[in-house]
Amino acid sequence: MFDLEPGWSLEPIGGTTGGAFMGVYAHEKFFLKRNASPFLAALSVEGITPKLIWTKRIATGDVLTAQDWVNGKTLTRQQMNSLMVAELLAKVHNSVLLRRMLRKVGGNPQTPQQLYAQYVAGIPATLRQHPLIQATIAALKAMPSAAPMRVCHGDLNHKNWLLSDSQKLYLVDWDQASLGDIAFDLSVVLINYVPREQWGTWLHAYGAELTADLHERIMWYGRLHLLHEVEGRFTAQRYTEMNEALTQLQQLNQA
Repeated sequence: MFDLEPGWSLEPIGGTTGGAFMGVYAHEKFFLKRNASPFLAALSVEGITPKLIWTKRIATGDVLTAQDWVNGKTLTRQQMNSLMVAELLAKVHNSVLLRRMLRKVGGNPQTPQQLYAQYVAGIPATLRQHPLIQATIAALKAMPSAAPMRVCHGDLNHKNWLLSDSQKLYLVDWDQASLGDIAFDLSVVLINYVPREQWGTWLHAYGAELTADLHERIMWYGRLHLLHEVEGRFTAQRYTEMNEALTQLQQLNQA
């Protein structure tokens, strides 16, 4: 169904969309994905994702991409608090090429107002009755200050960072990429993986200073992300994980 020439073998690999495969051709392995992010070529040029080999439109209308297969492991939670993560994320946020290419393929800026409307609208009425959820929604109404629009990955879970056997770090799964405030990405890494007392040190490696303004924006986006996590886990009836996110949210609000 992918219009590949004879000799290819495909094996589905993990993923929520079911569109990723390990492909083998002439004894070489490739990572094949259906409808990958349209600015994958720019990410490949910048060395942020494994090298893009080819792109083709197939009979179904989908776009199939092939990248170098990289042997390695996803980062552990502990490894997220590291210099290599800070440096690669800074490269993403500071890349003029990525900004230009994401705009070219239709990446629209996401403002705090848009994100607030998007994330809060879907919260079920039952969950809205929780006092912590009510307090968080009220706190989010105070919008953060404006910030330059940069390329944001949008899903910086530690499983989306791939460290190759040769110790080269890649950031993969760009389906949620957007243009926004760097604090949108930074809040996920700092709140989930870096102890509060080490935020300044981590940000120094990233190339930024923990100013009062940046701290305020990180806290705002952190509340937004955790609220979204609570809502998602509630909807999926994963109540133990929902309570973990509620605990994080309470700690953030107290801070």
